Amino acid sequence: MDNLGRLLLQRFAAYHDRPALCDSDGTVTYRELSEAAFAVERALRAGGLEPDEPVIVPVANEARDPAALIGTWLAGGVVVPVARGAPKAVIGAASAATGARFSLTNSPNECVSQIKTEPPPIRPLLRGAAIIDFTSGSTGRPKGVVLSHRAFVGKLDAIDSKLSFAPSTRAFLVLQITFIFGQWLMLLTLLKCGTLWMRSRFDPVNVLAALKDQCISDVALVPTMLRRIVALDDAISRPLIANAGRCRILTGGEPFGRELSTRLKELMPHAPVIDIYGSTETCSSDFFLTEEEREEFAETIGHPGPQVQIRIAHDQGLGSPVNGAGELQIRTPFIMNGYLDEYDMTRAAFEGGFFRTGDLARIREDGRVELVGRIKDIISRGGAKVSALELDRVLVQHPAVAAALTAGVPDPILGERIHALVVPRPGTDIDEKILREWIAGRIEKFKWPDVYHFGHELPTGRTGKVDRNALRDQVMDAEP
Repeated sequence: MDNLGRLLLQRFAAYHDRPALCDSDGTVTYRELSEAAFAVERALRAGGLEPDEPVIVPVANEARDPAALIGTWLAGGVVVPVARGAPKAVIGAASAATGARFSLTNSPNECVSQIKTEPPPIRPLLRGAAIIDFTSGSTGRPKGVVLSHRAFVGKLDAIDSKLSFAPSTRAFLVLQITFIFGQWLMLLTLLKCGTLWMRSRFDPVNVLAALKDQCISDVALVPTMLRRIVALDDAISRPLIANAGRCRILTGGEPFGRELSTRLKELMPHAPVIDIYGSTETCSSDFFLTEEEREEFAETIGHPGPQVQIRIAHDQGLGSPVNGAGELQIRTPFIMNGYLDEYDMTRAAFEGGFFRTGDLARIREDGRVELVGRIKDIISRGGAKVSALELDRVLVQHPAVAAALTAGVPDPILGERIHALVVPRPGTDIDEKILREWIAGRIEKFKWPDVYHFGHELPTGRTGKVDRNALRDQVMDAEP
């Protein structure tokens, strides 16, 4: 099947009267989901949507969101998911980058609005494409990762061969579906005609209560969320955890670690945990660390998943390998078409048919893969990947800022917190409140710096270049 929308509608036909989606507003059956998707399809076709044309699709983890994606696919469009309520600058950037003429709306009377008159250029890269996911990159600006229907369907089948979803699956989704982890959990649950509970905000107490009250079978949570759960006061957490503790936990997006693994095992001994590693470019989920392996091998990412080949490359400008570490590279049929309109960047992302993950890793004697660091300047905050260079560039756009540098600093809850060092222009008056207001209208909330510092100059290394690692070290040295 070369279209996710049509494949999903075929599966729905046998389950029309069963609940498909649940959110704070109620329940949607598979019949209602199909009808809503057809309405979106009709509106886009009536507007003149052309094959493989990008469509802006605002989402907020609400029951209406899957219909928007499916309807766009049925109409032959390519989904460009953006967070509903994101700053206008973010939505405008997505529209400018893709050339999208159409955006889905929240209006009950008109589900499609036309935001441009001229159709975008025909791009061979979008032929057969299902989605364009914008993800932070080392260039300092979000990259549009183009994923095809064929690759996404293949990866969903591969994930299911490891997880075995079924009509009896009752999944809980609080991860945003602007990101690949949330997308595949949503699509796999629907593809197997299970029931998906959707929530737009993460609150550890509410999540635990929902896992108990709704008899959830599967929940996807990044390690940061799990750390917040295990950090709850025992008087609150233990009764909730005791009743919610048999749900299978799917985690990924950032290092899991032995300490969190041990704590979860203590609090939720009957909750199997599967740690999953992957990238947007490979449709996610390239490695699986199973519950059976977790206790002994928590510091690894396990073994490659179905149809995933790997190698460790030591010749990518990394210098001499340390304990066998090099760049982790992946070859899989479930790979992106490329980065939208970034031909040089797409070519640079591959080496001999292998995708360059940018992660430093080594293969242990038992065949499991262990991550040891990152090549790219990407901050992993709460499972979300944030480009430090992108933040630098936004901050220095303020007229009172002469220079700015951001870095990820280790944090026991978020994995890393974002610290920003700002050098004011002489004679200007600027403070943290002004910068927070400035950045709020220009980038998504998960990218906002957590801590601001002010100084007279940026740290530099031995070569005289600005040194991001030096900033991180200075912050860590200053902390009690």
